[in-house]
Amino acid sequence: MEDTSYLTETRFTDFSLEPQLFAGLNDAGFEYCTKIQAEALPPALAGKDVAGQAQTGTGKTAAFLLAIFNHLLTHPQSTAAGEVSPRAVVLAPTRELAIQIHRDAQTLGKATELKLNLVYGGTGYHEQRESLAGGVDVLIGTPGRLIDYYKQQVFDLKAVQVVVLDEADRMFDLGFIKDIRFILRRMPPPKERLNLLFSATLSHRVHELGYEHMNDPEEIKIDSETVVADHLLEEVYYPANSEKLPLLLGLMRQTDGERVLVFANMRVTCDRLGRFLKQQGYSAGVLSGDVPQKKREQLLKGFTEGKCRVLVATDVAARGLHIPSVSHVFNYDLPQDAEDYVHRIGRTARAGASGHAISFACEDHAFSLMDIEQYIGHPLTRQEISEGTLEAPLPGAQTDGRKPNVRGERKGTSKDKQRRPERSVRPTKEAASVKPAEPKPVLDTAATDTSESLTPTAPANPAPEKTPVVSQPVQTIQPPRQRLRPKVEIPAVG
Repeated sequence: MEDTSYLTETRFTDFSLEPQLFAGLNDAGFEYCTKIQAEALPPALAGKDVAGQAQTGTGKTAAFLLAIFNHLLTHPQSTAAGEVSPRAVVLAPTRELAIQIHRDAQTLGKATELKLNLVYGGTGYHEQRESLAGGVDVLIGTPGRLIDYYKQQVFDLKAVQVVVLDEADRMFDLGFIKDIRFILRRMPPPKERLNLLFSATLSHRVHELGYEHMNDPEEIKIDSETVVADHLLEEVYYPANSEKLPLLLGLMRQTDGERVLVFANMRVTCDRLGRFLKQQGYSAGVLSGDVPQKKREQLLKGFTEGKCRVLVATDVAARGLHIPSVSHVFNYDLPQDAEDYVHRIGRTARAGASGHAISFACEDHAFSLMDIEQYIGHPLTRQEISEGTLEAPLPGAQTDGRKPNVRGERKGTSKDKQRRPERSVRPTKEAASVKPAEPKPVLDTAATDTSESLTPTAPANPAPEKTPVVSQPVQTIQPPRQRLRPKVEIPAVG
């Protein structure tokens, strides 16, 4: 039976939404509001700025999308609008989050006839540019690509009626705050637009940004007894560095999760874990910052559809991704920032579902555990490592971080292989039992490979024979005698 304790008794039909929006709500299966939706929608629908804080996975995206659509449907377009003037702009810190927002916007706003557009870096530069030139009502994207098109005058920001900052604290973490201010300062003044800001945490930096570019926003905080989900089991193990891989294998076999996220702090660690898990028979993918965008989208799609069971990722996947039915989250490396721990484990136990988060407090990252427990307000459940918990890797798997030599090929380039001399091959027992054929007379010794000949022949260019070195007594070399010039007497003149 589905847990609905995270929902309130407030229905979406209780709000004065435009009729077109109820078709999208029905398709999405939304009837009752979450806490952040129930408290943020009334002021937003009334045209008041909102700064909302709530746990990840509690419906913040649907809250601001409904507010955007309803505002655009009930307010005429600005007289300053041109042919390529978006009416609403949604800024997201990561590509994956921007794609997720666009997907939700297509569902909720399909009956509104508002033009949606998505821009983000990494792929589709000319396609996105041409799509923008055709006009847009709601522009969703990441700051870098959006500023790029703006400077090329592909669109303008003089007629923006609604602006949304999603995951505002992450904007600061990724260094986007200058880009955000660049975009906001080229829009109409804050009093002439609706400003919405949503985040998992409202830090002092976020408050400063809100007061600078918002019109006295109403602050909404959805407090909880803990900053993590209620139905989440949190455990911690204390392995040595050499025990981390066997412990990961053993726990994955025991838990048998349907969709498993494994987080590591560094890209090189993710690559090594991905290769290792594939060698152990798991369908695993690696998601990090340097993975091409098309491959990232394919990995996320395969993981969402269940084609890929394990996804190894850095913190690029810790925010904004709504992946249904993530059963287990492994913190192979504990994050250095306690907030990143909350966002990592927030990928599971979403929307009232249960989840399981397992962390490794190893020799290198155990120092972060104290800050994490202090931040979340409770200790993690300690678990002991037994012999049954560890599982030895399959033969042939390398666990030292080096790239595995799967095909048994020698290292080096093809040029190096051509330069190496051929090694002599020892005859096998089968070859030794075969009587060699009678050698044919050699007519041209210069064209014959003497190393393969069975009869001695004179080589074309015989090498000089090596003479044995005989020790001889050391001779003392006397310096040459100096010849003295004869003394010539010069007769006196006169």
